[in-house]
Amino acid sequence: MTRTHLLATLLLGCLWASTTLAQEAKTHKLTPLHTKAGVHCFDCHKEEKPTKKAVASESCMACHGDYPAMKALTKDAKPNPHDSHEGEIACTECHRQHVPPVVKCLECHQGKFKFNMK
Repeated sequence: MTRTHLLATLLLGCLWASTTLAQEAKTHKLTPLHTKAGVHCFDCHKEEKPTKKAVASESCMACHGDYPAMKALTKDAKPNPHDSHEGEIACTECHRQHVPPVVKCLECHQGKFKFNMK
């Protein structure tokens, strides 16, 4: 391979990598609070480049506190979503970082409650 070919290959590789990273950043956006806090994929997924690996609630609790702490934090919400008759629900059932959040309670209680999701 000539020096010119090598240089062209390197430049194309860099262009491809930067385009791929830019696309990844667009499709895997975090909430502004997590972005501002400098959270990275590994912090939650415990994997450098996760594809579909779910986040365990323990990862959330490392920063946000355990279920009793979240129940206390949201004690003024009526009903308190962290004091469910279903028990402790995985954080990602409602809080989803790459897509809009959902309210698991509303699967059965549609129209009964209003929640201000963050």
